[in-house]
Amino acid sequence: MSTVLLVEDTPTQMQLIESYLRQAGHVVIRITDAKEAVNKAAEKQPDVIITDVVMPGMSGFELCRRLKNNPATANIPIVICSSKDQEIDRLWGMRQGAKAYLVKPFSQEQLIRTVKIAMA
Repeated sequence: MSTVLLVEDTPTQMQLIESYLRQAGHVVIRITDAKEAVNKAAEKQPDVIITDVVMPGMSGFELCRRLKNNPATANIPIVICSSKDQEIDRLWGMRQGAKAYLVKPFSQEQLIRTVKIAMA
């Protein structure tokens, strides 16, 4: 059983993603604020982090950069999960250190497969 740090500011998306992950046997830590996620990731050392891109205060891209530049969290795989579906968004996310980029909307199967690939 793996632990997933889920960073999502939209309540309905948070519930949907959390439900998919829990059904697949993952433990989910919910965070709605990217700034808080930086500290929580260092403290909890999750197996994978899933983050939205568009959030108030700090984007998922910036969160990814900060986590990858911090020795305490640099090795945690990150999945960016966003409605931003342009190729440039995907490329930028990967350049920030994301292991995978998943475009909303997605199926439960797509999410679980992406998380498995990111943790491999």
